[in-house]
Amino acid sequence: MSQRITRVATISMHTSPLDQPGTGDAGGMNVYIVEVAKRLAARGVEVDIFTRATSRALPPVAELAPGVLVRNVVAGPFEELDKPELPARLCEFTAGVLGTEAAHEPGHYDLVHSHYWLSGQPAWVAQRRWGVPMVHTMHTLAKVKNAALAAGDAPEPMARVLGEEQVVESADRLVANTPEEARQLIDLYGADPERVETVAPGVNLSVFRPGRPGRPGSGMAARRRLGLPRDARVLLFVGRIQPLKAPDVLLRAAARMLAEDPSLRGRLLVVVVGGPSGSARARPEEMQRLAADLGITGSVRFEPPCPQDELADWYRAADVTVVPSHNESFGLVAVESQACGTPVVAAAVGGLPTAVRHGVSGMLIDGHDPADYAMVLRRLLAEPRLRARLARGAVRHAGAFGWDATVDRLLSVYTGAMHAKLTESVIGA
Repeated sequence: MSQRITRVATISMHTSPLDQPGTGDAGGMNVYIVEVAKRLAARGVEVDIFTRATSRALPPVAELAPGVLVRNVVAGPFEELDKPELPARLCEFTAGVLGTEAAHEPGHYDLVHSHYWLSGQPAWVAQRRWGVPMVHTMHTLAKVKNAALAAGDAPEPMARVLGEEQVVESADRLVANTPEEARQLIDLYGADPERVETVAPGVNLSVFRPGRPGRPGSGMAARRRLGLPRDARVLLFVGRIQPLKAPDVLLRAAARMLAEDPSLRGRLLVVVVGGPSGSARARPEEMQRLAADLGITGSVRFEPPCPQDELADWYRAADVTVVPSHNESFGLVAVESQACGTPVVAAAVGGLPTAVRHGVSGMLIDGHDPADYAMVLRRLLAEPRLRARLARGAVRHAGAFGWDATVDRLLSVYTGAMHAKLTESVIGA
């Protein structure tokens, strides 16, 4: 086995890197896979991304970028399936992955990197069949999600817990997004500490950057492009609309703010950018109904998911971005917002204490009581100097999370996994 990495098989079974983040099952993980693949390819490492085909119109192979191919594997019906339906398609999907490698000379892939537990199953088979290292990134953990379950969300099934335990046991390296996630893998899943590596995700700092007063990227220019009033007090939520992400907490906090300070009515605007996901897909209008029930329909604007350039405008146009999730393995939205110079108010859960530096780039809140969010948000809107200080700290903090740094660390993990595999094969010979 060569120590030089030339080609990586990336597996993302349940969601395609071609999908628009913010709706369905597409989110931060999709952004992660795309950004890492592009940067690996720019460094001479070809990447094949295997995902399940969800449409007959999709070609078997699509070029995402020079050196990056998306392989749409036929496994089950050509339609989106809910996650509980996907384990039954693992055998077909795995056969498609193995068939691609079999069409080439042995050793076509140097390493397999899987994302999310479902992808870990075919990666485990490929690892044994190809004799290459398996690197796995969980992104979310069933045991952690079940311990902090949002109201209206169903617990993750035991099949997922067992699948994650199998992946933890089989992977040559486990990549955690934060030290907290690394601790969870070790304490909750019994992962070997020597096989757990912490690699922080990144942000595209050339897209997500602060505006300058009077320049095209400034907050006021962004508001004009987006049709937002110049004097509005804008609170922003970005992400999939589902109980886990807790957009309801922001709506309830806004209702409380308006009730306690009627002068905000007509000025306060909550913008929700995203689409329904998970259990919320069965109730796509639930947030609109909640806004109506709270009597704040005129103060809420719902927007569909959008490309990164437009999303950066939403961040720049906002006074504060709110991330009230019940769990986040990292919190990419928080870093994107801060990179644009917009401070963040977030729940102190999962990776968010890493993504947001409390009192420096934003504010962290224990729990999900709308009253606590309303109090912090009222203070930030009422104290422009504090908001400006946090905005400056936000840009500095986010600047440490570039994707190039992520890829540097991943390549080190890959090389270490390959060296360990080579050493094992020599000892076993």
